[in-house]
Amino acid sequence: MVKKMLLRTHYVQDAKKEIGKEVMLAGWVHEVRDLGKVRFLVLRDKTGTMQVTAKKAEGEEVFSLMEHPKETVVAITGKVVQSKIASAGAELVPSKIEVLGKISAKVPFEVTGKVPVELDVRLDHRYVDLRTKKAGAIFRVKSEVAFAFREKLRALSFEEIHPTCIVAEATEGGTDLFKVQYFEKEAYLAQSPQLYKQLAVIGGMDRVFMTTPVFRAEKHNTNTHLNEVLQMDIEMGFADHEDAMDVLEAVVLHVLSHVKKECALELEALGATLVVPEKLPRHTYSELVEKLQKAGDAIEFGHDFSREHEAKLVQLLGYDAYFVTKWPTAVRAFYSMPSKEDAKICNAFDLMFGGLEISSGAQRIHIPELLEEALRRRQLNPQKFEFYVNAFRVGAPPHAGWSIGLERFTMKICGQQNIRECAMFPRDRVRITP
Repeated sequence: MVKKMLLRTHYVQDAKKEIGKEVMLAGWVHEVRDLGKVRFLVLRDKTGTMQVTAKKAEGEEVFSLMEHPKETVVAITGKVVQSKIASAGAELVPSKIEVLGKISAKVPFEVTGKVPVELDVRLDHRYVDLRTKKAGAIFRVKSEVAFAFREKLRALSFEEIHPTCIVAEATEGGTDLFKVQYFEKEAYLAQSPQLYKQLAVIGGMDRVFMTTPVFRAEKHNTNTHLNEVLQMDIEMGFADHEDAMDVLEAVVLHVLSHVKKECALELEALGATLVVPEKLPRHTYSELVEKLQKAGDAIEFGHDFSREHEAKLVQLLGYDAYFVTKWPTAVRAFYSMPSKEDAKICNAFDLMFGGLEISSGAQRIHIPELLEEALRRRQLNPQKFEFYVNAFRVGAPPHAGWSIGLERFTMKICGQQNIRECAMFPRDRVRITP
């Protein structure tokens, strides 16, 4: 007797192993083929596809129900049998077919992927695009990245927190903010959980992590930026930038190893080759500028690296995953702790992966007088940041942290060229639906 699990007993991937047994599958009609006396239907669920074969001579009722438009939602009960024809080596011989969801509108494009379709069209109908093998693979990988991030940090004795996304002031001193009406007051969507994760450490939580949306009202049109992204952040007390980089390296290598193990089929479907490095080398900003200059580039000390610089560094170094440390203080966030040896250099770092920055972090300034001085050097009024500086007047430990962009990290792991592929419902300068 078939034991039902909601409207199915098995997913397709598991059902293929149940040769000789009766199962109930549920999903979408992926393909249909009529040879007159034999009809084939390919059923698709989130784990894959399975061929369903019915012969007219073995039952008119079931045979007649084998002809449905693609993307019709059906539940099919039948016996799993071995097959030399079906690609999976097994197929389903149906005894019952039930239509769960009819097609009443034109499906906007081929879910099979046989007909190319532009990204904008797919994003306009993302609820259909998510059914494709490509989208399914990307978001399975993204899910496993987020899981492995949490898993490793829990093992390292970090606590998960959930900071607010509505703030009264800019949390990073920037101007590119989305303003919202908050009852009788004006508020903003948070650019970063920076202040709040620092407050958690000052509050004694010591080691915290979070996965949280952030919002940046930057008018860019690139393949590597979005206006709403998910950040995977940590902050750790009684620590400096070297400690934070140690944790970041451990987390990233764990995530990559986990994804390589758990998502082999998805990576194969995407044509992505994932190489897990043994370690993440650390290079100073000055060292990399010197390498570029020796290679004939006109970059000067104090300039940020362009996309062209990042691509060139991969060639010069011979690998694409590495840290950039000891940045010029002038080009980093005002709260980055200056080096004790040279105040023009700060304890900030970036992590490059696949030739793209996927993470940045720093040791923070935890001394209020130094923080005010840093603000004045940027021609910023410390009084406007009093809400931030005051938090450090009640006893703040040395602390450091970092952030990984989940969509960017997923994009590089999956070998994609556009970050919008890795956001379920991307928000950019022009897109706000669906």
